[in-house]
Amino acid sequence: MSIEFGVWRVDGDSPQRLSLGGSDKENRLQQWLIRDLSIVAPELMLVGKEVHAFDNERIDLLAIDRAGRLYVLELKRDIARREAVAQLLDYGAWVAELSLGDLNTLFEKYNPNRTAGQTLDQAFKARFGHELPEELDATHELWLVVAGMDERTRRLCDYLAEHYELPINAVFVHVMRDGDREYLARAWLRDPTEAPSPTPDQAGWNREFYASFGEYPDRSWEEASKYGFFAAGGGSWYTRTLNLLNPGDRIWVRSPKRGYVGVGRVVSKAVPVDDFKVVVDGVTRPIVEVAPAIAKTTRYADDPENAEYVVGVDWIKTVPLAQAIHEPGLFGNQNSVARPRAASWIDTIARLKQRFGIAD
Repeated sequence: MSIEFGVWRVDGDSPQRLSLGGSDKENRLQQWLIRDLSIVAPELMLVGKEVHAFDNERIDLLAIDRAGRLYVLELKRDIARREAVAQLLDYGAWVAELSLGDLNTLFEKYNPNRTAGQTLDQAFKARFGHELPEELDATHELWLVVAGMDERTRRLCDYLAEHYELPINAVFVHVMRDGDREYLARAWLRDPTEAPSPTPDQAGWNREFYASFGEYPDRSWEEASKYGFFAAGGGSWYTRTLNLLNPGDRIWVRSPKRGYVGVGRVVSKAVPVDDFKVVVDGVTRPIVEVAPAIAKTTRYADDPENAEYVVGVDWIKTVPLAQAIHEPGLFGNQNSVARPRAASWIDTIARLKQRFGIAD
């Protein structure tokens, strides 16, 4: 059984099903994606095509998002089989060992969109409007880009994602034909904006969450530390990871431009800023009534996609931005919230406990 996708043209009262299929050639689909990666996801930048990995194996497309997370895209023009999953896992193991230096070399060697002399840093800033993170996200995404998938392969992908939190997904890209016209349609095996739920015994993670508090005119660390919240906004790519946090979780908060500024326990799940309330002088009030900076952020009622979302936090220790803790080697990336698996994260927590004066 394969996953089915159907489109009908409506002519009066007689819908007519359009002819669907994959691209007749993998290289045709590849060329489309090289020109426009938003066909599969809106927030990706191409690093390279046909990237040589090992034993003459080549990754069809390697991409990066604004947070520094890498994406391996394996293209198949027809139905994906289990062998494609094994191939994708091989590539993932290779990508996990890449450094920023390696990535820049791959960009210069394999990116067909690169202008003469352009570096990865320059291309990244031109694409996303900010500097490339100092350290790559320790996780990466593995995506099959296919026309369909048999049932056994779907179950395998679901098993790896649900039981082992492997970031594997499938994007179904269909070519629809209507007479002389062709159209593209896209569907997902799983919604890529939904963050997975943590598992109690996740290997490689020390149960400490990393959080990045972006400084903007409408988002104030002074307000966050005073009223007990952590916030993110500007699109689902920034806010989706807030759903990782549950009451009782501990977060270590870093200002990207300053350093680590606080540690606290989560007390409430993420909600739109419109709905977040705080107690001031014994009275419960909406945060937008008492915090002038965050009151200016985008509201859910106006724009759900770009709205500010807020998580309640009971701060254990905070410091002003001017006293932020910054040392060489401390972990950092651009995700709003992350469960880092890098060895540097364990060392970072040990050092921050010392600097913040926290025993456990």
